[in-house]
Amino acid sequence: MLRERLMWIAWPAFLVAAALEMMVFAVLDPETLMLFGERAGWSRYAVYTVTFFIFWFMMMVSSALTTLLAMSPFEVNRRRLESAAPTSQR
Repeated sequence: MLRERLMWIAWPAFLVAAALEMMVFAVLDPETLMLFGERAGWSRYAVYTVTFFIFWFMMMVSSALTTLLAMSPFEVNRRRLESAAPTSQR
């Protein structure tokens, strides 16, 4: 079940990050990127890669929060109780 939930989080986040990457760099030239008032000095591919992973991470956080909020209180509390119980009582 955990592996399935991770795919519910990672795969849609990947697709949204890819679409966001295309939309952002359709308007923005990566070579004009400024960090702290100075040119970044990174290649276009480096900017594309770093921003894609930032977008993907942020979308995964959003998807994970949605998955957590979609769980019932019983599911959340049951998991907490199961992990706190000693192994001899399981």
